[in-house]
Amino acid sequence: MLGSFLITLREGVEAALIVGILLSYLYKTKQSRYNSYIYYGVTAALLVSSIAAYLFSFFLGGLTGRFEQLFEGAVMFLAVVVLTYMVVWMHHQSRNISMELKKKADAAIEAKNLWALSILSFAAVFREGVETVLFLYALFIQQASNNGANSVSHLSSIAGAFGGIITAVILAYIFFKGFGHVNLKTFFRATGVVIIIISAGLLAGGVHEFEEAGILPPIIEHIWDINHILNEKGIAGSFLKALFGYNGNPSLLEVASYVLYYPLVFWMLKKEHHDLAQ
Repeated sequence: MLGSFLITLREGVEAALIVGILLSYLYKTKQSRYNSYIYYGVTAALLVSSIAAYLFSFFLGGLTGRFEQLFEGAVMFLAVVVLTYMVVWMHHQSRNISMELKKKADAAIEAKNLWALSILSFAAVFREGVETVLFLYALFIQQASNNGANSVSHLSSIAGAFGGIITAVILAYIFFKGFGHVNLKTFFRATGVVIIIISAGLLAGGVHEFEEAGILPPIIEHIWDINHILNEKGIAGSFLKALFGYNGNPSLLEVASYVLYYPLVFWMLKKEHHDLAQ
């Protein structure tokens, strides 16, 4: 539940931030009459994202055996790549988002191409929507590998996802109305740290799925087994597995991928910072 909450909170804030910047800019430049074009884009994005989520689960949710393991591992790997890129990009580019959006809004209004405003809001919300579908599906896979297809755990994750969306809207509203001080830079960095930890767990989970499918060798099947201390199928272990990919008896390759992921992300953050400074 907490993992899905954090994912949708982060994604929701990013989408709400972009839409809020556009609406605020139109208001400050006394062009609020064009707000409807922003709303058209948001509505269309929510609709298309919902259709994409349905098609994703309908066509790909019925796989079994080795194909299921390959697909689930691929989804987890893809989620790790996108999550990592999202954290690195937002870490360095958040300061330029507002300026870029305002330039694009100005260009659309000056050219009388008002539907470009719809495209801006659509692109922001649709991107976050598709990413959310991918991330939540990856978390569901990780959860199901431990608990099975448990409807209660899935409902809990769905409730967490909706809670994250509602909280994101509230935070964005507070930020733009000025009712309190919301430091978005601190917010994105704090949630970025948690999402990196979640990504490391998804990476190890993807490695495990590929091991099960016979694509990757475990090297050493179980380098330790502490399930008698913290069972991954118990309450605490299930929570840690669903959120951080905890495994009580991991293979050497799973542990190596989990551990090596952190210096790789740190290098990417430092490299991006160095490139921007030049």
